[in-house]
Amino acid sequence: MDRALERAQWEPRAAAHAARVDAFVEPHLERRQTRVKHPVHDFLFTYYSQRPAQLRRWHPGFGVALADAPEYDGLKGYEDGAVTDAYVASQRPLLVALSRLLRATASRPANFGCFGMHEWAMVYRLDEDETRHADWPLRLGPAGTDAVVESHRIACSHFDAYRFFTPPALPLNTLSPTSGDREEFEQPACLHAGMDLYKHAFRLTPMICSDLVADCFELARDIRVLDMRAAPYDLVDLGFSPVAVETAAGKAEYADAQRTFAERGAPLRAALLAECERLMSVAEALVDA
Repeated sequence: MDRALERAQWEPRAAAHAARVDAFVEPHLERRQTRVKHPVHDFLFTYYSQRPAQLRRWHPGFGVALADAPEYDGLKGYEDGAVTDAYVASQRPLLVALSRLLRATASRPANFGCFGMHEWAMVYRLDEDETRHADWPLRLGPAGTDAVVESHRIACSHFDAYRFFTPPALPLNTLSPTSGDREEFEQPACLHAGMDLYKHAFRLTPMICSDLVADCFELARDIRVLDMRAAPYDLVDLGFSPVAVETAAGKAEYADAQRTFAERGAPLRAALLAECERLMSVAEALVDA
Protein backbone atom coordinates (compact mmCIF):
# COMPACT_ATOMS: atom_id res chain seq x y z
CA MET A 1 0.00 0.00 0.00
CA ASP A 2 1.49 3.34 -1.07
CA ARG A 3 -0.10 5.60 1.53
CA ALA A 4 -2.92 5.98 4.04
CA LEU A 5 -5.36 8.81 4.61
CA GLU A 6 -6.77 9.58 8.03
CA ARG A 7 -10.49 10.28 8.21
CA ALA A 8 -9.82 13.98 8.70
CA GLN A 9 -7.99 13.92 5.36
CA TRP A 10 -10.28 11.82 3.21
CA GLU A 11 -13.73 12.79 4.54
CA PRO A 12 -13.60 16.39 3.18
CA ARG A 13 -12.55 15.06 -0.23
CA ALA A 14 -15.44 12.61 -0.22
CA ALA A 15 -17.88 15.38 0.74
CA ALA A 16 -16.52 17.73 -1.92
CA HIS A 17 -16.91 15.03 -4.57
CA ALA A 18 -20.52 14.35 -3.57
CA ALA A 19 -21.32 18.08 -3.64
CA ARG A 20 -19.69 18.39 -7.06
CA VAL A 21 -21.86 15.74 -8.69
CA ASP A 22 -24.99 16.54 -6.66
CA ALA A 23 -25.53 19.59 -8.85
CA PHE A 24 -26.58 17.09 -11.52
CA VAL A 25 -27.63 14.06 -9.48
CA GLU A 26 -30.23 15.82 -7.33
CA PRO A 27 -32.25 17.33 -10.23
CA HIS A 28 -32.27 13.91 -11.90
CA LEU A 29 -33.56 12.23 -8.75
CA GLU A 30 -36.25 14.90 -8.38
CA ARG A 31 -37.38 14.32 -11.96
CA ARG A 32 -37.40 10.58 -11.40
CA GLN A 33 -39.58 11.03 -8.33
CA THR A 34 -42.11 13.06 -10.30
CA ARG A 35 -41.73 10.92 -13.45
CA VAL A 36 -40.62 13.85 -15.56
CA LYS A 37 -38.20 12.94 -18.37
CA HIS A 38 -35.40 15.18 -19.60
CA PRO A 39 -33.96 14.14 -22.98
CA VAL A 40 -30.63 15.86 -22.33
CA HIS A 41 -29.78 15.71 -18.64
CA ASP A 42 -31.17 12.25 -17.83
CA PHE A 43 -29.08 10.48 -20.46
CA LEU A 44 -25.97 9.85 -18.36
CA PHE A 45 -28.13 8.26 -15.66
CA THR A 46 -30.43 6.18 -17.87
CA TYR A 47 -28.16 5.05 -20.71
CA TYR A 48 -25.12 4.22 -18.60
CA SER A 49 -25.24 1.65 -15.80
CA GLN A 50 -23.61 3.76 -13.08
CA ARG A 51 -26.27 4.59 -10.49
CA PRO A 52 -26.43 8.04 -8.88
CA ALA A 53 -25.43 6.65 -5.48
CA GLN A 54 -22.37 5.03 -7.03
CA LEU A 55 -21.37 8.26 -8.74
CA ARG A 56 -21.68 10.17 -5.45
CA ARG A 57 -19.34 7.84 -3.54
CA TRP A 58 -15.72 8.94 -3.57
CA HIS A 59 -12.91 6.43 -3.96
CA PRO A 60 -9.21 7.24 -3.58
CA GLY A 61 -8.11 4.56 -6.03
CA PHE A 62 -5.84 1.57 -5.67
CA GLY A 63 -2.78 2.23 -3.54
CA VAL A 64 -4.50 4.44 -0.96
CA ALA A 65 -6.00 3.15 2.29
CA LEU A 66 -8.78 4.98 4.14
CA ALA A 67 -8.48 4.89 7.91
CA ASP A 68 -11.61 4.71 10.08
CA ALA A 69 -13.85 4.08 7.07
CA PRO A 70 -16.65 1.68 8.03
CA GLU A 71 -18.74 3.09 5.13
CA TYR A 72 -16.47 1.18 2.77
CA ASP A 73 -16.79 -2.18 4.51
CA GLY A 74 -18.23 -4.73 2.13
CA LEU A 75 -17.94 -2.55 -0.96
CA LYS A 76 -16.75 -4.17 -4.18
CA GLY A 77 -13.00 -4.65 -4.14
CA TYR A 78 -12.41 -3.33 -0.62
CA GLU A 79 -10.83 -4.81 2.46
CA ASP A 80 -9.74 -2.81 5.51
CA GLY A 81 -10.46 0.50 3.77
CA ALA A 82 -8.43 -0.21 0.64
CA VAL A 83 -8.86 -1.81 -2.78
CA THR A 84 -7.16 -5.19 -2.67
CA ASP A 85 -4.45 -6.60 -4.90
CA ALA A 86 -6.70 -9.57 -5.58
CA TYR A 87 -9.45 -7.36 -6.92
CA VAL A 88 -7.07 -5.58 -9.28
CA ALA A 89 -5.78 -8.94 -10.49
CA SER A 90 -9.35 -10.09 -11.15
CA GLN A 91 -9.90 -7.07 -13.40
CA ARG A 92 -6.99 -7.79 -15.74
CA PRO A 93 -9.23 -8.69 -18.75
CA LEU A 94 -11.06 -5.36 -18.41
CA LEU A 95 -7.79 -3.46 -18.05
CA VAL A 96 -6.33 -5.06 -21.16
CA ALA A 97 -9.46 -4.43 -23.25
CA LEU A 98 -9.83 -0.81 -22.14
CA SER A 99 -6.17 0.01 -22.65
CA ARG A 100 -6.33 -1.31 -26.20
CA LEU A 101 -9.45 0.70 -26.99
CA LEU A 102 -8.15 3.91 -25.39
CA ARG A 103 -4.81 3.64 -27.14
CA ALA A 104 -6.38 2.86 -30.52
CA THR A 105 -8.84 5.75 -30.24
CA ALA A 106 -6.12 8.22 -29.25
CA SER A 107 -3.88 7.13 -32.15
CA ARG A 108 -6.53 7.65 -34.84
CA PRO A 109 -6.93 11.01 -36.62
CA ALA A 110 -9.93 13.03 -35.43
CA ASN A 111 -12.81 13.14 -37.92
CA PHE A 112 -14.81 16.36 -37.85
CA GLY A 113 -17.07 15.49 -40.78
CA CYS A 114 -19.92 13.48 -39.27
CA PHE A 115 -21.98 16.56 -38.24
CA GLY A 116 -24.08 14.62 -35.74
CA MET A 117 -26.04 12.72 -38.38
CA HIS A 118 -26.26 9.69 -36.07
CA GLU A 119 -29.16 11.25 -34.15
CA TRP A 120 -30.99 11.95 -37.41
CA ALA A 121 -30.47 8.38 -38.59
CA MET A 122 -32.07 7.18 -35.35
CA VAL A 123 -35.40 8.74 -36.37
CA TYR A 124 -35.18 8.21 -40.13
CA ARG A 125 -38.60 7.34 -41.61
CA LEU A 126 -40.29 7.27 -38.20
CA ASP A 127 -43.46 9.08 -37.30
CA GLU A 128 -42.96 11.62 -34.52
CA ASP A 129 -44.76 9.45 -31.96
CA GLU A 130 -42.32 6.59 -32.70
CA THR A 131 -39.10 8.44 -31.86
CA ARG A 132 -37.12 7.87 -28.67
CA HIS A 133 -38.02 11.34 -27.41
CA ALA A 134 -41.59 11.43 -28.66
CA ASP A 135 -42.53 14.18 -26.18
CA TRP A 136 -40.46 16.57 -28.26
CA PRO A 137 -41.29 17.40 -31.90
CA LEU A 138 -38.92 17.05 -34.80
CA ARG A 139 -37.66 20.50 -35.71
CA LEU A 140 -38.12 19.95 -39.46
CA GLY A 141 -40.95 17.41 -39.21
CA PRO A 142 -40.62 13.77 -40.37
CA ALA A 143 -40.37 14.56 -44.09
CA GLY A 144 -37.82 17.33 -43.58
CA THR A 145 -35.78 15.12 -41.26
CA ASP A 146 -35.75 12.28 -43.77
CA ALA A 147 -34.62 14.69 -46.49
CA VAL A 148 -31.63 15.76 -44.39
CA VAL A 149 -30.58 12.14 -43.87
CA GLU A 150 -30.94 11.35 -47.56
CA SER A 151 -28.94 14.41 -48.65
CA HIS A 152 -25.96 13.79 -46.37
CA ARG A 153 -23.12 11.31 -46.22
CA ILE A 154 -23.67 9.27 -43.04
CA ALA A 155 -20.38 8.12 -41.52
CA CYS A 156 -20.96 7.06 -37.92
CA SER A 157 -17.95 5.22 -36.46
CA HIS A 158 -19.41 4.42 -33.04
CA PHE A 159 -21.25 1.12 -32.67
CA ASP A 160 -23.37 2.22 -29.70
CA ALA A 161 -24.80 5.01 -31.84
CA TYR A 162 -24.98 3.02 -35.07
CA ARG A 163 -26.94 0.19 -33.45
CA PHE A 164 -29.82 2.59 -32.78
CA PHE A 165 -30.21 3.59 -36.43
CA THR A 166 -33.61 2.74 -37.82
CA PRO A 167 -33.55 -0.30 -40.16
CA PRO A 168 -33.77 1.80 -43.35
CA ALA A 169 -30.94 4.04 -42.10
CA LEU A 170 -28.47 1.22 -41.39
CA PRO A 171 -27.40 0.64 -45.01
CA LEU A 172 -26.93 4.40 -45.51
CA ASN A 173 -23.94 4.42 -43.15
CA THR A 174 -20.62 4.27 -44.97
CA LEU A 175 -19.16 2.24 -42.07
CA SER A 176 -20.36 -0.95 -40.40
CA PRO A 177 -18.99 -0.90 -36.83
CA THR A 178 -19.79 -3.83 -34.54
CA SER A 179 -19.43 -4.48 -30.84
CA GLY A 180 -16.34 -6.58 -31.56
CA ASP A 181 -14.29 -4.14 -33.63
CA ARG A 182 -14.45 -0.88 -31.70
CA GLU A 183 -10.67 -0.57 -31.84
CA GLU A 184 -10.89 -0.40 -35.63
CA PHE A 185 -13.37 2.47 -35.77
CA GLU A 186 -13.52 4.72 -32.71
CA GLN A 187 -11.89 8.12 -33.13
CA PRO A 188 -11.28 11.03 -30.74
CA ALA A 189 -13.68 13.59 -32.27
CA CYS A 190 -16.70 11.29 -31.97
CA LEU A 191 -19.14 12.68 -29.42
CA HIS A 192 -20.12 9.24 -28.21
CA ALA A 193 -16.49 8.17 -27.81
CA GLY A 194 -16.04 11.29 -25.70
CA MET A 195 -19.07 10.53 -23.56
CA ASP A 196 -17.88 6.94 -23.17
CA LEU A 197 -14.81 8.17 -21.29
CA TYR A 198 -17.24 8.41 -18.38
CA LYS A 199 -18.26 4.78 -18.91
CA HIS A 200 -14.64 3.64 -19.03
CA ALA A 201 -13.91 5.62 -15.86
CA PHE A 202 -16.72 4.16 -13.79
CA ARG A 203 -15.91 0.66 -15.01
CA LEU A 204 -12.48 1.19 -13.46
CA THR A 205 -14.07 2.17 -10.14
CA PRO A 206 -12.95 1.70 -7.35
CA MET A 207 -9.44 1.17 -8.73
CA ILE A 208 -9.08 4.82 -9.85
CA CYS A 209 -9.72 8.06 -7.99
CA SER A 210 -13.25 9.38 -8.29
CA ASP A 211 -11.91 12.83 -9.15
CA LEU A 212 -11.06 11.45 -12.60
CA VAL A 213 -14.51 9.84 -12.86
CA ALA A 214 -16.13 13.20 -12.09
CA ASP A 215 -13.97 14.93 -14.69
CA CYS A 216 -15.15 12.42 -17.30
CA PHE A 217 -18.76 12.80 -16.13
CA GLU A 218 -18.64 16.58 -16.57
CA LEU A 219 -17.19 16.21 -20.07
CA ALA A 220 -19.90 13.71 -20.98
CA ARG A 221 -22.60 16.01 -19.62
CA ASP A 222 -21.38 18.90 -21.77
CA ILE A 223 -21.04 16.69 -24.86
CA ARG A 224 -24.60 15.46 -24.41
CA VAL A 225 -25.84 19.03 -24.63
CA LEU A 226 -24.22 19.46 -28.04
CA ASP A 227 -25.40 16.01 -29.11
CA MET A 228 -29.01 16.96 -28.54
CA ARG A 229 -28.75 20.54 -29.75
CA ALA A 230 -27.57 19.08 -33.06
CA ALA A 231 -30.23 16.36 -33.04
CA PRO A 232 -33.44 16.74 -35.08
CA TYR A 233 -35.58 17.49 -32.02
CA ASP A 234 -36.91 20.94 -31.15
CA LEU A 235 -35.74 21.51 -27.56
CA VAL A 236 -36.10 25.29 -27.45
CA ASP A 237 -38.68 25.03 -24.68
CA LEU A 238 -36.01 23.36 -22.55
CA GLY A 239 -33.61 26.22 -23.21
CA PHE A 240 -31.50 24.55 -25.91
CA SER A 241 -31.10 26.44 -29.16
CA PRO A 242 -30.55 24.17 -32.15
CA VAL A 243 -27.27 23.64 -33.94
CA ALA A 244 -28.73 23.46 -37.44
CA VAL A 245 -26.34 20.89 -38.89
CA GLU A 246 -28.34 20.81 -42.11
CA THR A 247 -26.82 24.24 -42.88
CA ALA A 248 -23.23 25.29 -43.56
CA ALA A 249 -23.20 27.53 -40.50
CA GLY A 250 -24.50 24.74 -38.30
CA LYS A 251 -21.89 22.33 -39.61
CA ALA A 252 -19.13 24.81 -38.80
CA GLU A 253 -20.52 25.36 -35.29
CA TYR A 254 -20.74 21.62 -34.70
CA ALA A 255 -17.20 20.94 -35.92
CA ASP A 256 -15.79 23.76 -33.77
CA ALA A 257 -17.49 22.29 -30.71
CA GLN A 258 -16.18 18.83 -31.61
CA ARG A 259 -12.63 20.21 -31.65
CA THR A 260 -13.10 21.70 -28.21
CA PHE A 261 -14.42 18.42 -26.81
CA ALA A 262 -11.66 16.42 -28.50
CA GLU A 263 -9.11 18.72 -26.84
CA ARG A 264 -10.81 18.31 -23.45
CA GLY A 265 -11.08 14.57 -23.88
CA ALA A 266 -7.46 13.92 -24.86
CA PRO A 267 -5.90 14.38 -21.39
CA LEU A 268 -8.72 12.42 -19.77
CA ARG A 269 -8.23 9.56 -22.22
CA ALA A 270 -4.49 9.69 -21.52
CA ALA A 271 -5.11 9.64 -17.76
CA LEU A 272 -7.41 6.63 -18.05
CA LEU A 273 -4.84 4.83 -20.19
CA ALA A 274 -2.11 5.59 -17.67
CA GLU A 275 -4.28 4.19 -14.89
CA CYS A 276 -4.98 1.04 -16.92
CA GLU A 277 -1.26 0.53 -17.46
CA ARG A 278 -0.46 1.14 -13.79
CA LEU A 279 -3.09 -1.34 -12.68
CA MET A 280 -2.10 -3.91 -15.32
CA SER A 281 1.45 -3.85 -13.99
CA VAL A 282 0.07 -4.72 -10.55
CA ALA A 283 -2.15 -7.47 -11.93
CA GLU A 284 0.66 -8.99 -14.01
CA ALA A 285 3.08 -8.93 -11.07
CA LEU A 286 0.56 -10.85 -8.98
CA VAL A 287 0.07 -13.42 -11.72
CA ASP A 288 3.83 -13.90 -12.08
CA ALA A 289 4.39 -14.13 -8.31
